Amino acid sequence: MSRHQGSSGKGKSSGRGHSKMGAADSGRGSAKPKNKSFARGNAPLKKVSKDTTKPSYDKKAPSKKTHSDEIRLNKYIANSGICSRRDADLHISTGNVTVNGKIVSEMGYKVKLDDDVRFDGARINPEKKAYVLLNKPKGFATTASEGKGRTVMDLVANATTSRIKPIGRLGRNSLGLILFTNDDDLMQKFTNSKKGVPRVFQIELDKNLKFEDLKKIQDGLNIEGKFVSVEEISFVEGQAKNLIGLKIKNTGSTIIRSIFDHLHYEIVSLDCVAIAGLTKKDIPRGHWKHLTEQEINTLKMLP
Repeated sequence: MSRHQGSSGKGKSSGRGHSKMGAADSGRGSAKPKNKSFARGNAPLKKVSKDTTKPSYDKKAPSKKTHSDEIRLNKYIANSGICSRRDADLHISTGNVTVNGKIVSEMGYKVKLDDDVRFDGARINPEKKAYVLLNKPKGFATTASEGKGRTVMDLVANATTSRIKPIGRLGRNSLGLILFTNDDDLMQKFTNSKKGVPRVFQIELDKNLKFEDLKKIQDGLNIEGKFVSVEEISFVEGQAKNLIGLKIKNTGSTIIRSIFDHLHYEIVSLDCVAIAGLTKKDIPRGHWKHLTEQEINTLKMLP
């Protein structure tokens, strides 16, 4: 009888053949070849179910691509405080909502935060209203655009998570107050070309301002075919005649420079010291503050 036949007969074997075979089969010297333990990598394959309706455990279903800056339109409307999500769906289905000028009636439609979303014709904003007043130092451009070097947005980066923008402009080397907000209604009030909101500037010139030139500014000037007027202008009491106080309803400082350029004066420094009654009190240069409820209400009550 061969060695192999002896081990597969009645379960008996003798000699070294059995001990070698047993050690190879079990790894523990067992004489029972049926009770095999499998070394790493030698485990038997598991039977795979033929039911193809169930997903395989080792495969992940493809995830749907989403954009983190997109939200559902009904949530956008609800966040703005207009109504609940359920009511928003009703308004969407009846065509009361537009996105970037087009009526949207599709349920589940997604929009970006900077899309122009209007409810019954009025633009809405899903972010919490924020009002930040900055005392700008020199060397910062008044812009929300990137790639412009140091900007005022760097100074108010930690003021709020809402996407605020500056109202009006101050030149890079100009100083003073700038108001930031995401309140579109207030922004329109400030930038209204006919009404506007008054701002007070303290201006230092390279030489004393002649009284007749002060009178010209007070009466209004024609500069490059455009009539330019100010609310008030005066010498600063107790100071040299090259220090001027000027009140104007305009959101930019460029027009002020054009006034004095027209009369052959050079502006040494320009400082916005007040905006619609808001002042720099308790705001050091380069710092900001949130407006109080009373200050916000006062701004909203302006004509």
